[in-house]
Amino acid sequence: MKNITVKDIMSTDFAKVSTDMPVVEASMELIKKEVLGGPVVDNNNQLLGWISEQECLQVITKVVYHNERVATVNDIMQVDVLTVAEDQSVLSLAEKMNSAQPKNYPVVDHSNKVIGVITRRRVLESMLGLI
Repeated sequence: MKNITVKDIMSTDFAKVSTDMPVVEASMELIKKEVLGGPVVDNNNQLLGWISEQECLQVITKVVYHNERVATVNDIMQVDVLTVAEDQSVLSLAEKMNSAQPKNYPVVDHSNKVIGVITRRRVLESMLGLI
């Protein structure tokens, strides 16, 4: 288990959103990819932030009740994002996830470029595969 790294189990097919994307469109991207959140990136896949279903739901509620469609991802994204390196061991990440940490992390390379996303579910699945 100590030899399995984040790169071995991360998803490279993740929802990517941009800062200028309307929240409605970003929400549809999260739903399409069936994920709880996704990285906000620039044209070079540099990490700018993170957006979750929870933040989207708050805005979509306003859209439904008040027909307000003005919010963009930039308005609601989290900018203080915890990241994971691709060479981190899955076991150390699992230990980190046992505390009150996020359920999903962007995986970034040495230049802060998003190369994948790792979820608690993928970590759990990989650990169950060793039992």
